[in-house]
Amino acid sequence: MIRQIIKIDESLCNGCGLCADACHEGAIAVVNGKAKLIRDDYCDGLGDCLPSCPTGAISFEQREALEYNEEAVKENQLKKLAESLEPQSMGGGCPGSRMRSMTRSASASAVPSGVNESRLSQWPVQIKLLPVNAPYFNGADLLIAADCTAYAYGSFHKDFIDGRVTLIGCPKLDSVDYSEKLTAIFTNNDIKSVTVTRMEVPCCGGIEHAVKTAVRNSGKDIALNVVTISADGRIL
Repeated sequence: MIRQIIKIDESLCNGCGLCADACHEGAIAVVNGKAKLIRDDYCDGLGDCLPSCPTGAISFEQREALEYNEEAVKENQLKKLAESLEPQSMGGGCPGSRMRSMTRSASASAVPSGVNESRLSQWPVQIKLLPVNAPYFNGADLLIAADCTAYAYGSFHKDFIDGRVTLIGCPKLDSVDYSEKLTAIFTNNDIKSVTVTRMEVPCCGGIEHAVKTAVRNSGKDIALNVVTISADGRIL
């Protein structure tokens, strides 16, 4: 089809990469020191990259080009997000971030009386450190917990962690948007259900909001349950 699409004059391009950063669709990349339109179907022809070019190397042209493919763009964006969120230490860096699974007895009820065995089934647990495509996510029931809840509620392992894959975070102290990583986890894995535990304080609503946003953005029908815990350890 004939449509409007960007044109890059390589003789003017200085390879700064500002256009590639401005192109949210991923249509532009710097190759061998020059910006290039790598896929016609990633370019929407709207020209967000034009104002970013300091040398005037980018302009519009009308030519035969593949139709803009929004679904392919979204798939590519999600793939890049998942790659960017993978912990760098998974290849053998910090042992504290290395992925592993722990085998537990079938349930908390199988633990001998008087023994407070951990019910945690995997490591790491911090949302920022968890790998997006960890094998334990597939077919899993997730617990996404504001980290204070485990301290406020006395039977947290038995009542919430047992039988679930655990993710923890604090929306007030972590300067990240959890919804992006959670969207990648929900989209790339077969998640059966999500239980959110949060404190009664208003700032803790950030983790609930992030989970609900991620479920919506994933486009999946995932069962979601939110439990609010008081500062004195009661379920509200």
